[in-house]
Amino acid sequence: MADEPSKENEAIETPAPAAAENAAPQASERRAVPPRGGDRRGRGGDRRGGRGERRGGPRDAARSEFSQKLIGIRRVARVMAGGRRFNFSAALVLGDKRGRVGVGLGKAADTQLAIEKATRAAKKAMITVNLTKTRSIPQDVEAKYCASEVIIRPSPGRGLVAGSSVRTVLELAGVTDVTGKLLSRSHNQVNNARAAVEALRQISK
Repeated sequence: MADEPSKENEAIETPAPAAAENAAPQASERRAVPPRGGDRRGRGGDRRGGRGERRGGPRDAARSEFSQKLIGIRRVARVMAGGRRFNFSAALVLGDKRGRVGVGLGKAADTQLAIEKATRAAKKAMITVNLTKTRSIPQDVEAKYCASEVIIRPSPGRGLVAGSSVRTVLELAGVTDVTGKLLSRSHNQVNNARAAVEALRQISK
């Protein structure tokens, strides 16, 4: 009679390891579930991808129609009551290399904002040059802007011969077989570019 309770105790205690074995896979299954933070990052990646797709829409296609090149960027200091306040001034040339070109100037507290303002200003001031069949100009043109003076002459078979920002304006306008020469000693890139645009304005449509 004394042995029977011990057998019952042994029968009751034996299922315990089996229960532990069943509990172990459940714990491992819990560990296999990814954390919520990972899901958020994955969803965030999808959103960023969605934004990338939106960037490639028709608005970006219109922007890619023009090529741009910075000709000057500088930091401007303005003295205020509390000290100096710094802004950025950006000047660029915008053109489609098919006869349209413009020069823009933009100022802002951030460099990127200054470039965006300069791009909008260049689009507003854009001109369309009347090019020949060989993408040259029909006649000599000369113009002066502030202290900058430039002359542009057609030169068949020589390609594009110019320097300073005058070359940038002629390249983005798509002009070839011309010779551009600065008649002044000014080294101001913005004024030289504006002088080139004023010269091309004489043969614009």
